[in-house]
Amino acid sequence: MLTEPLTLKNFSQESRIVVSRILIGSCILLLLTGLLVSRFVYLQIIAYDTYSTLADENRIRVQPIPPVRGIIHDRNGVLLADNIPSFNLMVTKEWVTDLDTLYRQLGSIIKLTDEDIADFELRLNRRQRPYESVPIRFRLTQEEIARISVDLYSMLGVDIEAQLIRHYPYGNLVAHAVGSVRRINEDDMNRIDRVAYSGLDHIGKLGVEVIYEEELRGKVGYQHVETNAHGRIMKTLDSRLPEPGTDITLHLDIDLQMAASQALGERRGAVVAIDPKTGGILALVSTPGYDPNLFVTGITRKDYADLLGSKDKPLFNRAVQGQYEPGSTVKPILGLAGLALGHINASTQIDDPGWFKLPHSKRLYRDWNWQASGQGGHGHVNITRALYRSCNVYFYQLAVDLGIDHVEDYLGMFGFGATTALDVWGAKQGLLPNPEWKSSTRGEIWYPGDTVNISIGQGDMLATPLQLATAVAVLANRGRWLQPRILKSGSRLHRQVDARIMPDIDRVPNHVWDTIIDGMVQVVNRGNQGYGENGTAWAHIGQKIPYIMAGKSGTSQLVEIQQGKTYEELELDDHLQKHAWFVAFAPVEDPQIAIAAIVENGGGGSEIAGPVVRAVADEYLLRDELNLASPGPAAQASSAIRGEGSL
Repeated sequence: MLTEPLTLKNFSQESRIVVSRILIGSCILLLLTGLLVSRFVYLQIIAYDTYSTLADENRIRVQPIPPVRGIIHDRNGVLLADNIPSFNLMVTKEWVTDLDTLYRQLGSIIKLTDEDIADFELRLNRRQRPYESVPIRFRLTQEEIARISVDLYSMLGVDIEAQLIRHYPYGNLVAHAVGSVRRINEDDMNRIDRVAYSGLDHIGKLGVEVIYEEELRGKVGYQHVETNAHGRIMKTLDSRLPEPGTDITLHLDIDLQMAASQALGERRGAVVAIDPKTGGILALVSTPGYDPNLFVTGITRKDYADLLGSKDKPLFNRAVQGQYEPGSTVKPILGLAGLALGHINASTQIDDPGWFKLPHSKRLYRDWNWQASGQGGHGHVNITRALYRSCNVYFYQLAVDLGIDHVEDYLGMFGFGATTALDVWGAKQGLLPNPEWKSSTRGEIWYPGDTVNISIGQGDMLATPLQLATAVAVLANRGRWLQPRILKSGSRLHRQVDARIMPDIDRVPNHVWDTIIDGMVQVVNRGNQGYGENGTAWAHIGQKIPYIMAGKSGTSQLVEIQQGKTYEELELDDHLQKHAWFVAFAPVEDPQIAIAAIVENGGGGSEIAGPVVRAVADEYLLRDELNLASPGPAAQASSAIRGEGSL
């Protein structure tokens, strides 16, 4: 059997293979080493600044430090909006093993509702970074703090944190004037500068708080902190302190606010008082009101539903947003127009049978004292008597003689149909109708009857209490305009975009002002025209008044009275009865205050709204005499709030 010959190993060939493999491996090793060195050079030398910054950003974070919000005072230094400490229950999610278990544990110690939990989870989803604590309950009581503190060691991620929050010592008394702050929501986040609001939870939403938000807010500070890989703060590197918000002072007088509120009582209504010498708003009251403190940390759904569902609309600011027919309060301005344009003089008389009828018309426009029997009327009436007895027929005739163009012109000079308040949030402009307005909105022509209705502040005309107080202040100043403002000092005055700048009324002679003001004075005082009668308000507010007041009453009917029928107020639903107006300024020789008051569904202006105006005027003009022995009720309340005096 043949076998193949043995083959000896080729050591030379194997050596060449080994050498080639070593060379290839060395080349690969050198290449990889070169890549590693080049990458090292790139990272450590070429791109050092870039990656050093990124590393610091991962290690160092900027934390905002919220500023303290500015304080709001009334004209006498009384606190209207302050900041008080609130102890909040905070949760850091990353340290909590099971949130549901935590909810149950907390619920066994303090009251924790489903609404609290839902709001907490909403805030949790909106936080910007991990390890950021989120409030689950606000305003813990001392008892709740004590109960939580006992078990705090066993609840990882739970802490009690103190925070300054907004507080309104006078609650609903200033809600509609000062406004309120509320928690920042999604809509706010879409429109605000997020850098400017870093670390802030609240923003001004109403009234002064929103108009002067920028000054009151202050400027956010910051601190650089070093964190670990889990985002937990290890130490603070440096910081910049926040700039506190600016403290501001308003023209508002809290004692006057209280007097107006007490005079209105439980009735729906509003009072606005203005200083004619400055335009400063001394009082701005709307009743019923609401407690703005409820909104600071988030109102409960039930409380909010109760406010929204109330038929008395406590959230509605009647003083600046309530638009009502002004009634006979516009008659002094119509009389002023007639005298200034020469259509009448102080002696011009008409014979008032109790009704007025346009040519070629069967409709009767009645006087307020007309009766279905045909009796009524005021007989011979001149402009002074027409004012102090509020004779409708006189002004029906005067308005028709003037024409709607002149009527609109003069009413417009006093601010009707426009927003003239410089820094009052949400002020409505009312409505001063004219032929163009009626044609464009209703597609109808203007009828003489429309002019007749406007002559007594009825029809389509609408005005706010703020507008009427403004018009009365202009009357008190004999045509000089000082536009309403609520800020007194502490900030630059913010003029609203839609606030119309009004010129002085310089086309009216002095004797015309004298005649109109004399008629308004006799509204409150005994008549001196030889008729043996008094002004419409004398019996209600004019007796024993120690200063001279010029006033005018007004009523605004909410239902139409058919021809031949009388107004049976007691048969109407409460919310359909007429509104009561009264406007006034005093003292006449040196006006210090101009006031407008409305009582919704109240009845007669002189009888119902007149005493409200008198109470406000007395508080302002006679304060030194009335409160000589002790401060006013609001001042006493303020002292108690500040801890002054004895309890």
